[in-house]
Amino acid sequence: MYLGATGCSSKQKFTDHSLHLEFRTPFMPTARGQGRGNSGIYVQGRYELQVLDSFALGGQNNECGGIYSISEPIVNMCLPPLVWQTYDIDFVAARYDNSGEKIQNASVTVGHNGVLIHDDLELTHGTPGRHPEGPEPEALFLQDHGNSVVFRNIWVYPK
Repeated sequence: MYLGATGCSSKQKFTDHSLHLEFRTPFMPTARGQGRGNSGIYVQGRYELQVLDSFALGGQNNECGGIYSISEPIVNMCLPPLVWQTYDIDFVAARYDNSGEKIQNASVTVGHNGVLIHDDLELTHGTPGRHPEGPEPEALFLQDHGNSVVFRNIWVYPK
């Protein structure tokens, strides 16, 4: 069974967690840029890990493996369209004091197809498109950009 990227959220909300998921981008040979199998995985509903057919491209922060508007991946590990790919994510949520002030940024370590692409990366701000940063737990969100990206084998382990 596959889950299409239809703008869906998990029922459970998370703080610190590990996440594994598999995704497949569509074959769109005439599309260019952000039109090629565009989707995203919003960790804690706040930080977008980009999904995009960016096979053999430069590996920018708005391409596959990039943390949108924050960081490009260490290396572009994107496979060709129609091939199943994996993300393994270890996430530590931002910390807040009793007055709601952020005292520590969130951080993430990401493996893409078995290769480390973000190593304990500090997330200095939330990414656009979903929920703002905050102290409360939040859901995993799979973004829909109208492309036929599909997901399977999604596992979340709260810490």
